[in-house]
Amino acid sequence: MYYVYILYSRNHNRTYTGQTNNIEKRLLQHNKGRNKSTKPYVPWEIIHLEKYTTREESVAREKYLKSKAGRIFIREKYF
Repeated sequence: MYYVYILYSRNHNRTYTGQTNNIEKRLLQHNKGRNKSTKPYVPWEIIHLEKYTTREESVAREKYLKSKAGRIFIREKYF
């Protein structure tokens, strides 16, 4: 199973979109500061999670969510 996730940092009002095959491990990595792009904004919480059966599907959805249209979707749904 593959996951596309959106993280939110309440302290910094930031979001981060990613994909993984192990969501628990990935969230722990983000919150321990092991990801260069998310380290300054710890702590993170998952605000959105989608499941896919193939990595190709999850990568395509992540790419969409990182596009302008995807960022609008995130803003309208959560903020």
